Amino acid sequence: MQFPSPVSLSWLSEFLGASLMGDVKGSATGINEIHKVEKGDLVFVDHPKYYEQCLRSAASFIIINQVVECPPGKALLVVDEPFEAYLKIVKHFRPFEGAVQPVSPDAQIGKTSFVYPGTFIGNHVQIGENCLIHPNVSILDHCIIGNNVIIQAGTVIGSDAFYYNTKKNREIWYKKMLSCGRVLIEDDVEIGAGCTIDRGVTSDTVIGKGCRLDNMVHIGHDTTLGKNCLIAAQVAVAGAVDIGDGVILWGQVGVSKTLRIGDHAVVLAQSGVGKDLDAGKIYFGSPCDDASVKKRELVWVKRIPELWKKVMEKG
Repeated sequence: MQFPSPVSLSWLSEFLGASLMGDVKGSATGINEIHKVEKGDLVFVDHPKYYEQCLRSAASFIIINQVVECPPGKALLVVDEPFEAYLKIVKHFRPFEGAVQPVSPDAQIGKTSFVYPGTFIGNHVQIGENCLIHPNVSILDHCIIGNNVIIQAGTVIGSDAFYYNTKKNREIWYKKMLSCGRVLIEDDVEIGAGCTIDRGVTSDTVIGKGCRLDNMVHIGHDTTLGKNCLIAAQVAVAGAVDIGDGVILWGQVGVSKTLRIGDHAVVLAQSGVGKDLDAGKIYFGSPCDDASVKKRELVWVKRIPELWKKVMEKG
């Protein structure tokens, strides 16, 4: 999430009750989680396992719960509970706004677009020209829809991220990380019925130009689909996945989090993606591998009873 204008570290330290270390004269331009941070961003870390990753990230400012050596050009804001500091910042810059009308008065909808009755359009939503939004679609706060987009009935755009701060030494293990990101749907996209596309935790979930999503597809928070991807029914993609241009995911493919799928890769139906995939290849299986290799493996698996029978006869 980008702040409306840069926020000084002195204001942030007072707002959070934090001790400042390092280059304390800067201003933060936004707050992001570790997979999406950019220069000028705040990031929070509350476990020593991830200290080094945050300190070496692109983030300029780190909210942390322990005094450590600060890298040159960065600043630390030391607090007891970094996660609570994150929540306080999000609530301040992206406060809850209730809705009392099906279509928010401040939503911007292109004059040539058609929205069916029964659709909910939240606060600060933007919808371009020549879009067709079918009944019972929900487009939640701050989401942006391009031109020539079709969204079929029952789809939810901008639901909260499935993302939790986990501590097993407290009564409630999983505390919700408030989602302050958006969903950006580029031009000429078609989205089927009953799909769910989560907003980014702090950044954007992006559906690239020309993509086609079948019915009952789930796209997790902060995931980016490149241009002209084809996603078949019941595909589920976890958070912070980077999918290249022209990728095809056939029915019931499952993709784990924080992976990269290269341009024009094809993943065959019911495969499970648990690692990065190279561009331009066809994959199959769970865990998936090069489809030609996986199919040869299946041939040998089918021959196991025959081979075992021969071994027993010789024995």
